[in-house]
Amino acid sequence: QLQAFGGGSVQAGGSLRLSCAASGRTFRSYHMGWFRQVPGKEREFAARISRDGGGAYYADSVKGRFTISRDNAKNTVYLQMNSLKPEDTAVYYCAATSTVNWATKPHEYHTWGQGTQVTVSS
Repeated sequence: QLQAFGGGSVQAGGSLRLSCAASGRTFRSYHMGWFRQVPGKEREFAARISRDGGGAYYADSVKGRFTISRDNAKNTVYLQMNSLKPEDTAVYYCAATSTVNWATKPHEYHTWGQGTQVTVSS
């Protein structure tokens, strides 16, 4: 089970840090991803990280501004979001996959958190 939190409302140029806490003992066996979704649009890949903390990979839209990381001792994955833009406004979801490394498509993930709203005002 995954629980995402840390969303909120910020002005453009601001920062937020999202966290996603996992229950159970198998977190370190999962590759983790962050996605985002706005109403009426498909869920969009933002970032992913391998089970060992390597292999960080980002969508072009967030590269250079967002940083994904994880702490396996705390069963938590993070998404540090800097230089936020209004177009970053979305519900952000964390997701886990144990079967597909380098996964960037929603169907490649089997477990999802409940989502946390991020709103960036201009």
